[in-house]
Amino acid sequence: MLKLENLLSIYNKLIYTNTMITESYTESRKKSVSLFRKIQENPGKYISISGDRPTGALHLGHFFGVLQNRLILQSVGVKSFILIADYQFYTDRKCTNPQEIEQNIQDILLDYLAVGIEPGKNMIIFNHSNIPELNQLMLPFLSLVTVSDLNRNPTVKEEIKFLKDVTGAMLTYPVHQAADILFCKANVVPIGKDQLSHLELARKISRKFNNYYGKTFPLPCGLLSESPIILGVDGKKKMSKSQKNAIYIKSTEEETASLIMSARTDSFPYVSYNPEERPEISNLLLLYCLCTNLDPKVVADSIGEKGAYYLKRMLVDALNDFFLPIRRKRMQLKKDLGYVLEVIQNGNKMAREEAINTLEEVNIKMGLVI
Repeated sequence: MLKLENLLSIYNKLIYTNTMITESYTESRKKSVSLFRKIQENPGKYISISGDRPTGALHLGHFFGVLQNRLILQSVGVKSFILIADYQFYTDRKCTNPQEIEQNIQDILLDYLAVGIEPGKNMIIFNHSNIPELNQLMLPFLSLVTVSDLNRNPTVKEEIKFLKDVTGAMLTYPVHQAADILFCKANVVPIGKDQLSHLELARKISRKFNNYYGKTFPLPCGLLSESPIILGVDGKKKMSKSQKNAIYIKSTEEETASLIMSARTDSFPYVSYNPEERPEISNLLLLYCLCTNLDPKVVADSIGEKGAYYLKRMLVDALNDFFLPIRRKRMQLKKDLGYVLEVIQNGNKMAREEAINTLEEVNIKMGLVI
């Protein structure tokens, strides 16, 4: 597994190099690069918030995306809140078996701890349902947005295309996310491009509240992730639990091997790295190089006409070697679920203290305390 200093070096290289060579990057990208430099210089000035919906255990896409970014922020000393968004589990689904979400929360906690998240005052793991004051902030925040604001959110518009019935929770969950961000007065939000509209709504709510009731919240800034999109083993769509095309952090060596060996490729007899024209084989190369810190084009050239089967065998070994210490640690943690549950109980206490203080400040400034 890559050491944290190597992760930091890779992240620096990615964000600086990509920004210099791509002229079409948005202003958000430039601000993100500048923000990361400032974080490295003075991490104590920043508070980060990020989270996951407990729809199942975490997979390789999560690891090479959000989890490594959290480890980077942890390594440089940024105070980070990590949310298991259990209420948002229900935004687009019905749960006929409550034990399912309980198991999912346990799986995510095990994944967090196994990859190296170190819970404490600087890394606070918590869940929605245990922080009522955070959720209560959603009510005043809803008064600061319009129905038009909610209806034109591009991410929500895309997601509801596939839903038969759109719940009020689905339409308003960007406001709930604003409460997630602002309850702890986070000023850094690790984010993907598809989440920019949610962040902008949080910034809008922050600005409006500050204008109406006095300076209270920071304007949160996005730390845009440069993590590559990892396709699932179907070679078509982004790795996803819902698409059933994922390799999980907790997968066994045998499960990993079976999924990789059955992964979709193409009819070309040789290996080359071309994500646009050969996405399936390029995705396998990318996974291999994320585990080995090698260049995918160099690896592709070295394999050449040995073909996809040879690459798959290499990838199986690389993934299993890379995740071996993580999976061993996960198995050890699973034997001590008392400790695992204690982690989130302690995190909930710390997060709730923040939420109580923020809600009290909001109520006072809105004249709701007599």
